[in-house]
Amino acid sequence: MKTLRNLLWAWVLCLLLPVRAGAGLTIEITSGVEGATPIAIVPFGWQGKAPPPVDVAAVVSADLARSGRFAPLPEQDLISRPTRGSEVNFRDWRLMGVGSLLVGRLVPLGDGRIRLEFQLFDTIRGTQLAGYSLTVRPGNLRQAAHYVSDVVYETLTGERGAFQTRIAYVTVTGTGKARRYRLQVADADGYGQKTIVSSPEPLMSPAWSPDGRRLAYVSFEGKHSAIYVQEVATGKRVEVSRDRGINGAPAWSPDGTRLALTLSRDGNPEIYILDLRNGQRRRLTHHPAIDTEPVWEPDGNGILFTSDRGGGPQIYRIPLSGDRARRLTFEGGYNASPDVSPDGKRIAFVHRDAQGRYRIALLDRESGQMQLLSDGRLDESPSFAPNGSMVLYATEYNGRGVLAAVSVDGRVSQRLRFQAGEVREPAWSPFERR
Repeated sequence: MKTLRNLLWAWVLCLLLPVRAGAGLTIEITSGVEGATPIAIVPFGWQGKAPPPVDVAAVVSADLARSGRFAPLPEQDLISRPTRGSEVNFRDWRLMGVGSLLVGRLVPLGDGRIRLEFQLFDTIRGTQLAGYSLTVRPGNLRQAAHYVSDVVYETLTGERGAFQTRIAYVTVTGTGKARRYRLQVADADGYGQKTIVSSPEPLMSPAWSPDGRRLAYVSFEGKHSAIYVQEVATGKRVEVSRDRGINGAPAWSPDGTRLALTLSRDGNPEIYILDLRNGQRRRLTHHPAIDTEPVWEPDGNGILFTSDRGGGPQIYRIPLSGDRARRLTFEGGYNASPDVSPDGKRIAFVHRDAQGRYRIALLDRESGQMQLLSDGRLDESPSFAPNGSMVLYATEYNGRGVLAAVSVDGRVSQRLRFQAGEVREPAWSPFERR
Protein backbone atom coordinates (compact mmCIF):
# COMPACT_ATOMS: atom_id res chain seq x y z
CA MET A 1 0.00 0.00 0.00
CA LYS A 2 2.24 2.76 -1.25
CA THR A 3 -0.25 5.12 -2.83
CA LEU A 4 -3.75 6.22 -2.01
CA ARG A 5 -4.99 4.63 -5.21
CA ASN A 6 -3.64 1.32 -3.93
CA LEU A 7 -5.33 2.02 -0.59
CA LEU A 8 -8.64 2.63 -2.32
CA TRP A 9 -8.59 -0.75 -4.01
CA ALA A 10 -6.73 -2.76 -1.37
CA TRP A 11 -9.98 -3.45 0.43
CA VAL A 12 -11.06 -5.42 -2.64
CA LEU A 13 -7.79 -7.22 -3.31
CA CYS A 14 -7.13 -8.30 0.27
CA LEU A 15 -10.46 -10.13 0.37
CA LEU A 16 -9.35 -12.41 -2.45
CA LEU A 17 -6.68 -14.14 -0.37
CA PRO A 18 -7.22 -17.80 0.69
CA VAL A 19 -8.67 -18.13 4.18
CA ARG A 20 -9.72 -20.90 6.54
CA ALA A 21 -13.03 -21.61 8.23
CA GLY A 22 -13.96 -19.30 11.07
CA ALA A 23 -15.01 -19.99 14.65
CA GLY A 24 -15.99 -17.91 17.67
CA LEU A 25 -14.17 -14.81 18.78
CA THR A 26 -11.86 -15.03 21.79
CA ILE A 27 -10.11 -12.19 23.58
CA GLU A 28 -6.56 -12.24 24.90
CA ILE A 29 -5.19 -9.43 27.04
CA THR A 30 -1.69 -8.84 25.68
CA SER A 31 -0.66 -6.01 28.01
CA GLY A 32 -2.18 -4.20 30.96
CA VAL A 33 -1.56 -1.28 33.26
CA GLU A 34 0.77 -1.70 36.18
CA GLY A 35 -0.94 -0.52 39.32
CA ALA A 36 -4.47 -1.24 38.08
CA THR A 37 -7.03 -0.81 40.86
CA PRO A 38 -7.60 -4.02 42.87
CA ILE A 39 -11.23 -5.08 43.11
CA ALA A 40 -12.90 -8.16 44.57
CA ILE A 41 -15.80 -9.61 42.58
CA VAL A 42 -17.45 -12.36 44.61
CA PRO A 43 -19.30 -15.18 42.79
CA PHE A 44 -23.00 -14.34 42.81
CA GLY A 45 -25.25 -16.40 45.02
CA TRP A 46 -27.68 -18.73 43.26
CA GLN A 47 -30.75 -20.43 44.64
CA GLY A 48 -31.56 -22.68 41.71
CA LYS A 49 -31.01 -26.44 41.56
CA ALA A 50 -29.07 -26.46 38.27
CA PRO A 51 -26.06 -24.17 37.70
CA PRO A 52 -26.97 -20.57 36.72
CA PRO A 53 -27.18 -19.94 32.96
CA VAL A 54 -24.37 -17.33 33.19
CA ASP A 55 -21.55 -16.83 35.68
CA VAL A 56 -22.23 -13.13 36.22
CA ALA A 57 -19.19 -12.55 38.41
CA ALA A 58 -16.91 -14.11 35.79
CA VAL A 59 -18.33 -11.88 33.04
CA VAL A 60 -17.93 -8.75 35.17
CA SER A 61 -14.41 -9.73 36.17
CA ALA A 62 -13.41 -10.30 32.54
CA ASP A 63 -14.97 -6.99 31.46
CA LEU A 64 -13.15 -4.97 34.09
CA ALA A 65 -9.84 -6.76 33.46
CA ARG A 66 -10.09 -6.02 29.73
CA SER A 67 -10.48 -2.33 30.46
CA GLY A 68 -7.00 -2.32 31.97
CA ARG A 69 -8.21 -0.07 34.76
CA PHE A 70 -8.90 -2.85 37.26
CA ALA A 71 -7.16 -5.94 38.62
CA PRO A 72 -9.88 -8.35 39.82
CA LEU A 73 -8.76 -10.59 42.67
CA PRO A 74 -8.43 -14.24 41.56
CA GLU A 75 -11.39 -16.27 42.78
CA GLN A 76 -9.18 -18.62 44.77
CA ASP A 77 -7.83 -15.65 46.75
CA LEU A 78 -11.22 -14.49 48.01
CA ILE A 79 -11.24 -14.62 51.80
CA SER A 80 -15.04 -14.98 52.03
CA ARG A 81 -18.03 -15.18 49.70
CA PRO A 82 -20.74 -12.79 50.83
CA THR A 83 -23.73 -12.34 48.55
CA ARG A 84 -25.26 -9.27 50.24
CA GLY A 85 -24.04 -6.29 52.20
CA SER A 86 -25.07 -7.63 55.60
CA GLU A 87 -22.57 -10.47 55.19
CA VAL A 88 -19.54 -8.27 54.39
CA ASN A 89 -16.69 -7.87 56.89
CA PHE A 90 -15.05 -4.71 55.59
CA ARG A 91 -12.01 -5.04 57.84
CA ASP A 92 -10.97 -8.34 56.24
CA TRP A 93 -11.06 -6.84 52.76
CA ARG A 94 -9.17 -3.73 53.85
CA LEU A 95 -6.39 -5.91 55.27
CA MET A 96 -6.08 -7.53 51.82
CA GLY A 97 -5.63 -4.12 50.20
CA VAL A 98 -8.90 -4.38 48.28
CA GLY A 99 -10.72 -1.07 48.27
CA SER A 100 -13.72 -2.06 46.14
CA LEU A 101 -15.99 -5.07 46.58
CA LEU A 102 -18.85 -6.32 44.40
CA VAL A 103 -21.35 -8.84 45.77
CA GLY A 104 -24.65 -10.07 44.43
CA ARG A 105 -27.07 -12.90 43.97
CA LEU A 106 -29.41 -14.42 41.40
CA VAL A 107 -32.92 -15.35 42.47
CA PRO A 108 -34.98 -17.59 40.12
CA LEU A 109 -38.60 -16.46 39.93
CA GLY A 110 -41.65 -18.60 39.36
CA ASP A 111 -42.31 -17.29 35.85
CA GLY A 112 -38.88 -18.35 34.52
CA ARG A 113 -37.25 -14.97 34.96
CA ILE A 114 -34.28 -14.21 37.21
CA ARG A 115 -33.85 -11.34 39.63
CA LEU A 116 -30.29 -10.03 39.67
CA GLU A 117 -29.25 -8.08 42.76
CA PHE A 118 -25.83 -6.50 43.24
CA GLN A 119 -24.06 -4.06 45.55
CA LEU A 120 -20.75 -2.24 45.15
CA PHE A 121 -18.91 -1.23 48.31
CA ASP A 122 -16.02 1.00 49.31
CA THR A 123 -14.30 -1.21 51.87
CA ILE A 124 -12.12 1.61 53.20
CA ARG A 125 -15.11 3.71 54.27
CA GLY A 126 -17.45 0.77 54.73
CA THR A 127 -20.08 2.39 52.50
CA GLN A 128 -22.21 1.28 49.60
CA LEU A 129 -21.39 3.05 46.34
CA ALA A 130 -24.07 1.49 44.12
CA GLY A 131 -26.78 -1.12 44.34
CA TYR A 132 -29.45 -2.27 41.92
CA SER A 133 -31.97 -5.02 41.35
CA LEU A 134 -33.28 -5.98 37.91
CA THR A 135 -35.35 -8.81 36.51
CA VAL A 136 -34.33 -10.50 33.26
CA ARG A 137 -34.98 -13.54 31.14
CA PRO A 138 -32.23 -16.21 31.24
CA GLY A 139 -31.29 -15.37 27.65
CA ASN A 140 -30.59 -11.77 28.65
CA LEU A 141 -28.53 -12.55 31.73
CA ARG A 142 -25.17 -12.06 30.01
CA GLN A 143 -26.21 -8.61 28.80
CA ALA A 144 -27.34 -7.86 32.36
CA ALA A 145 -23.85 -8.83 33.55
CA HIS A 146 -22.39 -6.26 31.15
CA TYR A 147 -24.77 -3.73 32.69
CA VAL A 148 -23.29 -4.54 36.10
CA SER A 149 -19.82 -3.97 34.63
CA ASP A 150 -20.90 -0.59 33.26
CA VAL A 151 -22.27 0.47 36.64
CA VAL A 152 -19.07 -0.55 38.43
CA TYR A 153 -16.84 1.10 35.83
CA GLU A 154 -18.74 4.39 35.80
CA THR A 155 -19.08 4.51 39.58
CA LEU A 156 -15.36 4.02 40.17
CA THR A 157 -13.91 5.98 37.22
CA GLY A 158 -16.51 8.64 36.50
CA GLU A 159 -16.53 7.57 32.84
CA ARG A 160 -19.35 5.74 31.12
CA GLY A 161 -18.60 2.05 30.56
CA ALA A 162 -18.88 0.50 27.09
CA PHE A 163 -19.37 -3.15 28.01
CA GLN A 164 -22.96 -3.29 26.74
CA THR A 165 -21.96 -2.08 23.28
CA ARG A 166 -21.34 -4.19 20.20
CA ILE A 167 -18.80 -4.55 17.43
CA ALA A 168 -19.37 -5.20 13.74
CA TYR A 169 -16.76 -6.83 11.52
CA VAL A 170 -16.33 -8.77 8.28
CA THR A 171 -15.27 -12.42 8.17
CA VAL A 172 -14.29 -14.59 5.22
CA THR A 173 -14.51 -18.38 5.13
CA GLY A 174 -13.66 -20.96 2.51
CA THR A 175 -11.69 -20.69 -0.72
CA GLY A 176 -12.49 -20.45 -4.40
CA LYS A 177 -16.16 -20.93 -5.21
CA ALA A 178 -16.85 -21.86 -1.58
CA ARG A 179 -15.62 -18.52 -0.27
CA ARG A 180 -18.20 -16.72 1.85
CA TYR A 181 -18.18 -13.17 3.19
CA ARG A 182 -20.16 -12.37 6.31
CA LEU A 183 -20.92 -9.11 8.05
CA GLN A 184 -21.27 -10.04 11.70
CA VAL A 185 -22.16 -8.36 14.97
CA ALA A 186 -21.09 -9.47 18.45
CA ASP A 187 -21.06 -8.13 21.98
CA ALA A 188 -17.98 -6.09 22.84
CA ASP A 189 -16.47 -9.19 24.48
CA GLY A 190 -16.97 -11.33 21.36
CA TYR A 191 -20.02 -13.30 22.53
CA GLY A 192 -23.41 -13.49 20.88
CA GLN A 193 -22.24 -13.47 17.26
CA LYS A 194 -24.95 -12.77 14.72
CA THR A 195 -24.59 -12.77 10.95
CA ILE A 196 -26.17 -9.65 9.48
CA VAL A 197 -25.60 -10.53 5.83
CA SER A 198 -23.80 -13.34 4.01
CA SER A 199 -22.63 -13.19 0.42
CA PRO A 200 -20.30 -14.94 -2.06
CA GLU A 201 -19.11 -11.45 -3.05
CA PRO A 202 -17.00 -9.06 -0.92
CA LEU A 203 -18.57 -7.12 1.95
CA MET A 204 -16.75 -4.23 3.59
CA SER A 205 -16.77 -0.87 5.40
CA PRO A 206 -19.50 -1.46 8.02
CA ALA A 207 -20.62 1.71 9.79
CA TRP A 208 -23.09 1.99 12.68
CA SER A 209 -25.96 4.46 12.67
CA PRO A 210 -25.93 6.85 15.66
CA ASP A 211 -28.79 4.95 17.32
CA GLY A 212 -27.02 1.59 16.91
CA ARG A 213 -29.99 0.08 15.07
CA ARG A 214 -28.67 0.07 11.50
CA LEU A 215 -25.49 -0.69 9.62
CA ALA A 216 -24.37 0.86 6.36
CA TYR A 217 -21.91 -1.22 4.35
CA VAL A 218 -20.49 -1.88 0.90
CA SER A 219 -21.45 -5.02 -1.01
CA PHE A 220 -20.21 -6.30 -4.37
CA GLU A 221 -23.38 -8.24 -5.12
CA GLY A 222 -23.90 -8.20 -8.87
CA LYS A 223 -20.14 -7.77 -9.35
CA HIS A 224 -20.39 -4.02 -8.73
CA SER A 225 -20.01 -2.00 -5.56
CA ALA A 226 -23.16 -0.72 -3.90
CA ILE A 227 -24.00 0.72 -0.51
CA TYR A 228 -26.75 -0.73 1.65
CA VAL A 229 -28.39 0.30 4.91
CA GLN A 230 -29.67 -2.62 6.96
CA GLU A 231 -31.59 -2.90 10.22
CA VAL A 232 -29.63 -5.09 12.63
CA ALA A 233 -32.67 -6.51 14.45
CA THR A 234 -34.90 -7.33 11.48
CA GLY A 235 -32.49 -7.77 8.57
CA LYS A 236 -34.50 -5.34 6.45
CA ARG A 237 -32.20 -3.49 4.08
CA VAL A 238 -32.28 -0.82 1.42
CA GLU A 239 -29.82 -0.15 -1.39
CA VAL A 240 -28.97 3.54 -1.17
CA SER A 241 -26.21 3.95 -3.77
CA ARG A 242 -25.20 2.06 -6.91
CA ASP A 243 -23.70 4.75 -9.12
CA ARG A 244 -21.26 3.91 -11.88
CA GLY A 245 -17.72 3.51 -10.64
CA ILE A 246 -16.85 3.42 -6.96
CA ASN A 247 -19.48 3.36 -4.21
CA GLY A 248 -17.56 3.16 -0.96
CA ALA A 249 -16.75 4.14 2.62
CA PRO A 250 -20.16 5.11 4.04
CA ALA A 251 -20.15 7.22 7.22
CA TRP A 252 -23.23 8.35 9.16
CA SER A 253 -23.95 11.93 10.09
CA PRO A 254 -24.44 12.48 13.85
CA ASP A 255 -28.19 12.93 13.38
CA GLY A 256 -28.52 9.76 11.28
CA THR A 257 -30.15 11.47 8.31
CA ARG A 258 -27.19 11.52 5.91
CA LEU A 259 -24.27 9.43 4.74
CA ALA A 260 -20.89 10.69 3.59
CA LEU A 261 -19.69 8.49 0.73
CA THR A 262 -16.84 8.05 -1.70
CA LEU A 263 -18.24 8.09 -5.23
CA SER A 264 -16.54 8.28 -8.63
CA ARG A 265 -19.73 8.99 -10.57
CA ASP A 266 -18.05 12.04 -12.14
CA GLY A 267 -14.88 10.11 -12.99
CA ASN A 268 -12.73 10.86 -9.93
CA PRO A 269 -13.18 9.58 -6.37
CA GLU A 270 -14.74 12.43 -4.38
CA ILE A 271 -16.61 12.88 -1.11
CA TYR A 272 -20.39 13.19 -1.45
CA ILE A 273 -23.21 13.72 1.02
CA LEU A 274 -26.26 11.49 0.53
CA ASP A 275 -29.49 12.62 2.16
CA LEU A 276 -31.29 9.41 3.16
CA ARG A 277 -34.62 11.22 3.41
CA ASN A 278 -34.83 12.15 -0.26
CA GLY A 279 -31.91 10.37 -1.97
CA GLN A 280 -30.26 13.60 -3.09
CA ARG A 281 -26.48 13.70 -3.43
CA ARG A 282 -24.24 16.70 -2.96
CA ARG A 283 -20.61 16.69 -4.00
CA LEU A 284 -18.45 18.07 -1.19
CA THR A 285 -14.89 17.86 -2.56
CA HIS A 286 -13.67 19.11 -5.95
CA HIS A 287 -10.08 18.08 -6.57
CA PRO A 288 -8.24 15.96 -9.17
CA ALA A 289 -6.68 13.90 -6.35
CA ILE A 290 -8.32 10.85 -4.74
CA ASP A 291 -10.56 11.82 -1.81
CA THR A 292 -11.91 8.92 0.25
CA GLU A 293 -12.62 7.49 3.73
CA PRO A 294 -14.87 10.26 5.08
CA VAL A 295 -15.80 10.48 8.76
CA TRP A 296 -18.06 13.06 10.41
CA GLU A 297 -17.02 15.25 13.29
CA PRO A 298 -19.26 14.74 16.34
CA ASP A 299 -20.84 18.20 16.00
CA GLY A 300 -21.73 17.51 12.37
CA ASN A 301 -20.02 20.67 11.12
CA GLY A 302 -17.17 19.08 9.21
CA ILE A 303 -15.84 15.88 7.64
CA LEU A 304 -12.38 14.38 7.86
CA PHE A 305 -11.14 12.36 4.90
CA THR A 306 -8.04 10.86 3.30
CA SER A 307 -6.56 12.50 0.19
CA ASP A 308 -3.35 12.35 -1.81
CA ARG A 309 -3.72 15.94 -2.98
CA GLY A 310 -0.45 16.78 -1.19
CA GLY A 311 1.50 14.05 -2.98
CA GLY A 312 0.78 11.21 -0.55
CA PRO A 313 -2.09 10.02 1.66
CA GLN A 314 -2.83 12.55 4.40
CA ILE A 315 -5.87 13.48 6.47
CA TYR A 316 -7.83 16.63 5.72
CA ARG A 317 -10.84 18.42 7.13
CA ILE A 318 -13.51 20.10 5.05
CA PRO A 319 -16.48 22.03 6.48
CA LEU A 320 -19.99 21.04 5.41
CA SER A 321 -20.18 24.31 3.51
CA GLY A 322 -17.67 22.88 1.06
CA ASP A 323 -15.05 25.57 1.70
CA ARG A 324 -11.37 24.84 1.23
CA ALA A 325 -10.08 21.66 2.86
CA ARG A 326 -7.38 21.97 5.53
CA ARG A 327 -4.62 19.42 6.06
CA LEU A 328 -4.39 17.93 9.57
CA THR A 329 -1.50 15.43 9.44
CA PHE A 330 2.09 16.30 8.58
CA GLU A 331 4.32 13.71 10.27
CA GLY A 332 5.39 11.04 7.80
CA GLY A 333 4.41 10.38 4.21
CA TYR A 334 1.38 8.17 4.85
CA ASN A 335 -1.55 8.92 7.17
CA ALA A 336 -4.98 7.51 6.30
CA SER A 337 -8.25 5.94 7.51
CA PRO A 338 -9.24 8.51 10.16
CA ASP A 339 -11.73 8.06 12.96
CA VAL A 340 -12.69 10.87 15.35
CA SER A 341 -13.05 10.41 19.10
CA PRO A 342 -16.56 10.95 20.52
CA ASP A 343 -15.49 14.28 22.03
CA GLY A 344 -13.88 15.38 18.75
CA LYS A 345 -10.51 16.06 20.40
CA ARG A 346 -8.50 13.18 18.95
CA ILE A 347 -8.09 11.40 15.65
CA ALA A 348 -7.08 7.75 15.28
CA PHE A 349 -5.58 6.80 11.93
CA VAL A 350 -3.13 4.54 10.11
CA HIS A 351 0.44 5.86 10.04
CA ARG A 352 3.36 4.38 8.13
CA ASP A 353 6.46 4.53 10.30
CA ALA A 354 10.12 4.84 9.29
CA GLN A 355 10.43 1.04 8.98
CA GLY A 356 7.52 0.85 6.56
CA ARG A 357 5.09 -0.63 9.08
CA TYR A 358 1.47 0.49 9.13
CA ARG A 359 0.53 1.30 12.72
CA ILE A 360 -2.39 2.91 14.53
CA ALA A 361 -1.60 6.45 15.64
CA LEU A 362 -3.43 9.08 17.67
CA LEU A 363 -3.39 12.81 16.98
CA ASP A 364 -4.27 15.34 19.66
CA ARG A 365 -6.04 18.04 17.68
CA GLU A 366 -5.28 20.82 20.15
CA SER A 367 -1.56 20.22 20.60
CA GLY A 368 -0.89 18.60 17.22
CA GLN A 369 1.11 15.84 18.92
CA MET A 370 1.02 12.35 17.44
CA GLN A 371 1.35 9.14 19.46
CA LEU A 372 1.79 5.62 18.06
CA LEU A 373 -0.58 3.16 19.74
CA SER A 374 0.05 -0.18 18.02
CA ASP A 375 3.20 -2.02 17.02
CA GLY A 376 2.01 -4.32 14.24
CA ARG A 377 3.19 -4.58 10.66
CA LEU A 378 -0.14 -4.04 8.94
CA ASP A 379 -2.62 -2.41 11.34
CA GLU A 380 -5.68 -0.74 9.80
CA SER A 381 -9.31 0.36 10.16
CA PRO A 382 -9.23 2.11 13.57
CA SER A 383 -12.56 2.61 15.37
CA PHE A 384 -13.05 4.42 18.69
CA ALA A 385 -15.02 2.91 21.55
CA PRO A 386 -18.10 5.08 22.23
CA ASN A 387 -16.57 6.31 25.50
CA GLY A 388 -13.32 7.18 23.75
CA SER A 389 -11.22 4.96 26.02
CA MET A 390 -9.99 2.44 23.44
CA VAL A 391 -9.44 2.01 19.72
CA LEU A 392 -10.46 -1.17 17.90
CA TYR A 393 -8.53 -2.05 14.74
CA ALA A 394 -7.62 -4.85 12.33
CA THR A 395 -4.19 -6.46 12.33
CA GLU A 396 -2.34 -9.70 11.60
CA TYR A 397 -1.40 -12.44 14.04
CA ASN A 398 0.36 -15.65 13.01
CA GLY A 399 -0.36 -14.83 9.38
CA ARG A 400 -4.11 -14.34 9.86
CA GLY A 401 -6.36 -11.32 9.99
CA VAL A 402 -7.57 -10.62 13.54
CA LEU A 403 -8.89 -7.69 15.53
CA ALA A 404 -7.13 -5.89 18.33
CA ALA A 405 -7.88 -3.05 20.72
CA VAL A 406 -5.61 -0.58 22.48
CA SER A 407 -6.26 2.08 25.09
CA VAL A 408 -5.82 5.69 23.99
CA ASP A 409 -2.77 6.01 26.23
CA GLY A 410 -1.24 2.92 24.59
CA ARG A 411 -0.78 1.10 27.90
CA VAL A 412 -3.49 -1.56 27.58
CA SER A 413 -3.91 -3.82 24.56
CA GLN A 414 -5.85 -6.94 23.72
CA ARG A 415 -6.34 -9.26 20.78
CA LEU A 416 -9.71 -10.47 19.49
CA ARG A 417 -9.33 -13.45 17.22
CA PHE A 418 -11.10 -16.36 15.64
CA GLN A 419 -9.79 -19.82 16.41
CA ALA A 420 -9.38 -20.07 12.63
CA GLY A 421 -10.13 -17.87 9.64
CA GLU A 422 -9.96 -14.17 8.86
CA VAL A 423 -11.68 -11.19 10.46
CA ARG A 424 -11.24 -7.53 9.56
CA GLU A 425 -12.88 -4.11 9.10
CA PRO A 426 -14.13 -3.56 12.65
CA ALA A 427 -16.60 -0.88 13.74
CA TRP A 428 -17.47 -0.22 17.38
CA SER A 429 -21.12 0.58 17.99
CA PRO A 430 -22.35 3.76 19.67
CA PHE A 431 -23.98 3.73 23.08
CA GLU A 432 -27.61 2.79 23.26
CA ARG A 433 -29.70 5.87 23.74
CA ARG A 434 -30.48 6.40 27.44
